[in-house]
Amino acid sequence: MAKILAASPGTGFTVTELARMLGHSGGAVGNACETLVCRGEAERSGAKPRTYQATSMTGAAAQQAPGPAPEPSPAASVPHQSARQAPTAPSPGGRPEPITRPNGQKYHPRTLAQLPDVEALRRLREAQVPVLLYGPPGTGKTSLIEAAFPDLITVAGDGDTTVGDLIGEYTQDSSGGYEFIYGPLVTAMQEGRALLLDDATLISPKVLAALYPAMDGRRQIQVKAHKGETITAADGFYVIAGHNPGVHGAVLTEALASRFSVQIQVGSDYDLAAALKINRTAVRIARHLAASQQAGDVGWAPQLRELIAFQKIADVLGTEAAFANLVGIAPLEDRDTVAEIVTKAIGRPVTALALGRQL
Repeated sequence: MAKILAASPGTGFTVTELARMLGHSGGAVGNACETLVCRGEAERSGAKPRTYQATSMTGAAAQQAPGPAPEPSPAASVPHQSARQAPTAPSPGGRPEPITRPNGQKYHPRTLAQLPDVEALRRLREAQVPVLLYGPPGTGKTSLIEAAFPDLITVAGDGDTTVGDLIGEYTQDSSGGYEFIYGPLVTAMQEGRALLLDDATLISPKVLAALYPAMDGRRQIQVKAHKGETITAADGFYVIAGHNPGVHGAVLTEALASRFSVQIQVGSDYDLAAALKINRTAVRIARHLAASQQAGDVGWAPQLRELIAFQKIADVLGTEAAFANLVGIAPLEDRDTVAEIVTKAIGRPVTALALGRQL
């Protein structure tokens, strides 16, 4: 952390920015920042949000730290980057260029309302129209959102998500005392960033209710746990959510649905799977199962995520093992049907991937 501060003297970094660059939790990074401040090796340069910058002693602390200094990410230096980003540039062939996601993978834009999907989402953000993306897991909902908004903060929702996970909570500091560390919702509001509620419909409605005042005309929330502080959203703050209808426990309540004016269905792009040179038979099987799923004859179909994994397995263990694994990952109630379809497609019996006899 000292190396990051020392590399950019005079520049203030928020806890969220430092956490993203270092790959650690905001609580741990906040505590470490305060330790540097106590030693005189950093100083607070802002309070809302908390920002830290180097002092004359930071360089000496940085020299004692192992490893090279992490490079500041573009999103960290330009908080509102995604909201002001230029339209997606088309390639020489007229198609938009792939966009690199934070994990280094390429996202290939798809059409939405006669626009590249990333461009459509950026326009909706500019207009402050919240979006809910829904569809089976593995269809690319999160990939699209990450490609559209480089300044994204993500909350991975589940049944255990609490109000404190969204807004913040007290964390013990190095001196044994307690300090309130803002959560992702407050950070996104203060810094004018996009906030993704991934698997939003797994979060308790009572927890989600804490978010709603930030999404309506008030654009404010009250942090009751922190002296009743009122947080007002900065320009650029935007909420987008993902919903997996088939996942157990995912309930799209009327209160949640009413907050998202645009709701977009996301299915797998099997044409992209073919373009990525994934085994043609596997893609054909996936299309067949997807059609059967729509007709109500089967409850599961491989999505793009499963097809990408299929090809990786085929490259390592061979296509026979990849087809056997495709059968094995199908839900138990659909496995016999999937095995029958795969068997017909490749012309030989296929069962779930399993260990054989001892060698």
